[in-house]
Amino acid sequence: MSTDRPDASAADPTIPTPGPAAPSPDPAASGPADTGSPEAEPTAPADEAAAPEPDPVPAAADSGEAGEPEAEPDAVPAAGDSGNAGPTPDDSGEAGDGGPGAEPPVSGRGGVGESPAGSETPAVSEAAAELAAQKVERERIARRKAERQAPVEAGGKLSGKAADLLAAVRAVEGGEKPPALYFDDAPAAPRKAVAATAPPPPRSPEPAAGPTPDAVAAVEAVLTRGGAPAALAGAAATALGEDAAGLLAEDPWRLLAVAGVRPAQADGFARALLGPDAGPADERRAAALVGWLLEQAALKGHTALEAPTLESALAQYGVPAPAEALERAIGDGAVLVFNEGEEAEAEEAEEGEEPGEDTGPVRVLVGLEGYALAEESLADGLARLAGGFDTPADWGGGSELIRAAAGHGLVTHTGGEAARAEPRALAAAARELGLRVCLAAHAPAPDAVTTAGLLAGTEGPGRDADGRFALDLLIVLDAPQLDVETAAALVESVPDGARLVLSGDPGVLGSAGPGRVFADVLAARACPQVVSRVPDPGPVGELVSGIGIGELNQVDAPGKEVVIVPVRDAGEAVHRTVQLVAESVPRAFGIPADSVQVITPGHGGSAGTRALNTALKERLNPGPGRFGGFDPGDRVVHVPSPGRAVPATVVSADARGLHLDGAGAGARIVVPKERVESQVRHGWAVTAHQAVGARWPAVVVVLPGDAAQALSRDWVYTAFGRAERHLSVVHGVDQALAHAVAQVPPKPRTTRLTGLLSALAEAAREKPGE
Repeated sequence: MSTDRPDASAADPTIPTPGPAAPSPDPAASGPADTGSPEAEPTAPADEAAAPEPDPVPAAADSGEAGEPEAEPDAVPAAGDSGNAGPTPDDSGEAGDGGPGAEPPVSGRGGVGESPAGSETPAVSEAAAELAAQKVERERIARRKAERQAPVEAGGKLSGKAADLLAAVRAVEGGEKPPALYFDDAPAAPRKAVAATAPPPPRSPEPAAGPTPDAVAAVEAVLTRGGAPAALAGAAATALGEDAAGLLAEDPWRLLAVAGVRPAQADGFARALLGPDAGPADERRAAALVGWLLEQAALKGHTALEAPTLESALAQYGVPAPAEALERAIGDGAVLVFNEGEEAEAEEAEEGEEPGEDTGPVRVLVGLEGYALAEESLADGLARLAGGFDTPADWGGGSELIRAAAGHGLVTHTGGEAARAEPRALAAAARELGLRVCLAAHAPAPDAVTTAGLLAGTEGPGRDADGRFALDLLIVLDAPQLDVETAAALVESVPDGARLVLSGDPGVLGSAGPGRVFADVLAARACPQVVSRVPDPGPVGELVSGIGIGELNQVDAPGKEVVIVPVRDAGEAVHRTVQLVAESVPRAFGIPADSVQVITPGHGGSAGTRALNTALKERLNPGPGRFGGFDPGDRVVHVPSPGRAVPATVVSADARGLHLDGAGAGARIVVPKERVESQVRHGWAVTAHQAVGARWPAVVVVLPGDAAQALSRDWVYTAFGRAERHLSVVHGVDQALAHAVAQVPPKPRTTRLTGLLSALAEAAREKPGE
């Protein structure tokens, strides 16, 4: 690791001594955590500073909002709160990531087998009751899937979750729904595999009709009466449907369905509308909180939460009987409950075990229906592909990956950046055999389509008459970036008889959306796993490989491939970063400034993406920002949907919107004027979540002192690994970097996919002929 900086005019840098020893924590230091979102500051009413709300969910892998440009700016002030005109963004920390504005965490992290202190695990039911409950649950899921396909008789103007909830409620009212399932008789294991049937072709999503002006006006009147900003009317009408005004008047806590609204604000709105009747024990409040907590958990990567963790969170929000409130929500069909044994199923069915015997500890999970169905659909699809071939095809040998793909319908492949050559070689070999092959990646990449473009039908081979992809082999690079809903849509579109290869680096940051699909598939061991032995080359590759196993090593960098630039404070960090991008790296390595990418842990703070982009624009492309803050030539990040961050360059603007040249897209992107603020931001500096899946000739990683607590091994691994030829580290965190690499593993996510896949694989082994 070089001790010389490319800029010879500055003082000689020194290398911090890497090692696992934890630094002395600075009580005043707080990091702007990387949520991957350009703007993700928490919103809170003014009086929340004195009594902060509890953190609704356990921390997961960096909220997962990779590339989401702007959190909802509107939030409802608690009625009667003096001087509270609305939320104030706080640049000192990102929501839920431990910054100064963060809230006290819930006991327990929501990981496997963890629960808050003082919580008791519900008693395990008898085996006979478990089997009966499994049957009931399977029937209920089947009915729910059928309901989703059938039209809703009334309330037809509702869409999305509102329509699903309406159908579920009416099923309960009509007596069609089975009795409520309680924690002690929920299914203990996922359903067994059934004979594969061809699913209906995927339906193209129909654009949801926006609320009518009359509906928005009615909602605005209710909001005004409750002391809430009228600006929320459109979002509330969209979230709750045409009858939003009536729903809010009857149940003010439904306002939590609007992004950005927090429980304290919904409580104030309810007090203004209902008066003294709006108390903490109100059943409507508890039901709304259950759904809101699970949605907040999804933002942090969870597809479900453990029941004790959810109950603890409800208690911290003042719900007097959280267990009973949770049971009511389950009985009403608002959420689903699942029991997952923490011991192997084989141990639960040991020879000599009687139906009444205790089968060991059980993890009780509660989740939203949409994510539960997505995980089950994904598990079924993966099992269908895994069992698609009885005998291997003759592909003439080749690499281990080629041989595995020849004999199996589902294969996983792991490795670093250099290992990406192996799935490309597989694609080339399959094409030579006359197979229809598609290579998909998270970000634009050579010879590959983007996963989003493949699903949207704008890239790739298109679909056949059954709605499936017209291909024989689909290779997905950057598989760790697949969230559960995207993965389910992708797998459902792979035709029978085709092969799917999931390839990626398990050390990088996880997906923006809920789930940990790639990690769960690896953990289930339901298909062949090919581990690449190709090391990443050069000093940068050596450094990143060590980080992957928890070691921050000093590496030899004779060509200054890795340079450490120590700084004392955030102001110096910004100055050195601009100097490196604009002068030092281009002069020393011949890499133009527009090929140097800056990566920093968060958006806020004095050395976050906003501050760095402001300084870099002033130096590299000064201008008045006449196109909504942008000028031609500005480097930007376009975020068409949460989790996608597409590098682009501003070209011009007109009445249609802002015109961009997207990286690798080859086509002009036009962002409507009303979406520019929420979908486009400057991109000289990005977070590691926004950078994942892409690489640049040179990378400058900025680690200001207030970012120490935001660092983790997977963040450092991802950020450092984005560099191809040169890596500069603007270092201001002392020993916190070595501590993060050695002792701060990725944050856990609570999911069900591993258990579902394991159960389906076991069922396939028990019935090999089916």
